[in-house]
Amino acid sequence: MKQLKNFLIVVMLLMSINVIAQVDPVKQLDNRLRHRIDMLEKRMDDLLWYERIGDQAFIDKVFIYGPPPANIPDPAAMGAANPVKFWAYVFIPSDLEQGKKYPLIILPHGGVHANFTTYHTHIIRELIAQQYIVAAPEYRGSTGYGEGFYKEIDYGGLENEDVFACRNYMVEEYEMVDPKRVGIIGWSHGGMITLFNIFNHPEAYQVAFAGVPVSDLVARMGYMQQYYRDLFEADYHIGASAHDNIAEYRKRSPVWHAHKLQTPLMIHTTTNDDDVNVLEVEHLIRALKAEGKKFEYEIFEDAPGGHSFDRIDSRLAKQIRVKIYAHLAKYLKPSRPITSVKEINRAAYYPRK
Repeated sequence: MKQLKNFLIVVMLLMSINVIAQVDPVKQLDNRLRHRIDMLEKRMDDLLWYERIGDQAFIDKVFIYGPPPANIPDPAAMGAANPVKFWAYVFIPSDLEQGKKYPLIILPHGGVHANFTTYHTHIIRELIAQQYIVAAPEYRGSTGYGEGFYKEIDYGGLENEDVFACRNYMVEEYEMVDPKRVGIIGWSHGGMITLFNIFNHPEAYQVAFAGVPVSDLVARMGYMQQYYRDLFEADYHIGASAHDNIAEYRKRSPVWHAHKLQTPLMIHTTTNDDDVNVLEVEHLIRALKAEGKKFEYEIFEDAPGGHSFDRIDSRLAKQIRVKIYAHLAKYLKPSRPITSVKEINRAAYYPRK
C-alpha cells in the first residue's frame, strides 16, 4: 500500500511537471504575441498622428538615449552598461518664424506600462495653437517597442532621467527652442515624472503642471490589487514588495521629496479618481505645505470623467485646461496664449491665427 501511494505521488508529480512544461511555452508565446500586437498598434498610432496633427505641425520621432539600465543581470556582458535608447515625439508648429525662439513643453505619458498615443490629440493641438514646441518621450518601460524595452522599466527611477535627457536633447538640438522657457506637464504617472523632474532638476524648468499625479507608492500599493503590485515586484523591476522594501518605494514617491520644490507648480486632482486615489495627492499637498512651499492646487469634487476629468472634451475639462494654460503662459510667454474655451474649440479644427 505504501509503495502504491509513493507510486501515485510520483505519477502526480510527473503529470504536474508535464502540465507546467506545456503551459510555460503557451505563456511565453502569449507574452510575445502581446508585445507584437503592442508594436503594431504603435505603428498604426504613429500614422494617425500625421492625420490628426499634420495640418498644423511638423511631426518627427527622434531616437535618443538616457542612462544605462537600472538592472544589469550580467554586468560583464558586452554592451551591458550601454545607455538605454528610446524614442521621443517632436511636434513643431508649422507657422514658426525663422530666427525666433519659442517655448518648449515636455509631456511624459502616463501608465505603468503605456505610451504616448493620439489620446492626446486635442491637448497637442491646443499647445501647438499657442506656438509651443512639444516633445513627448517614450521613456524606458513604454509599450510598443518589444519585450526587452518593456522590461527596462524603472518606475520612479531612471525613467525620470530619460525625460530629462529628452528635455536636454530638445534644447541642444533645436535652435528655435528657448532654453529659458521650458515647462513640463503630465497626468497620472506622467504627473509623477513631472514632479521628479522639477524636484531633481529645478534649474531646467520654468514651470510645471501635475494632473492627478501618482504621489505615494507606499499608500498606492496598499489600496491597489495584487496584479498591479506584480508589475513592481517583477524580478526585472524593483523585485520586492513595499512590505519587504519600504525604503525603495518611499524613494520612488514624490511625497517624500517635497522639500526639493523650487519650480512654480500647479496640481489638480478630483475626489472620484478611480485610479490615483485622491488621498495620494492630498498627502503630497500636505507635505508641500509642511515644507512651506508655495504652489497652486485644486481638488475638484466628483468631476465628471474621474481620472481623465481635465483631459476629455467636456466643457468643464476645457475650462480647467484654460486654467492650466494660463499657469503655463505666466512663465513661458507663448506667442498666442489660449484664454478661453472658445479658443480651445477653435484649436480643435484649425490653427489659431
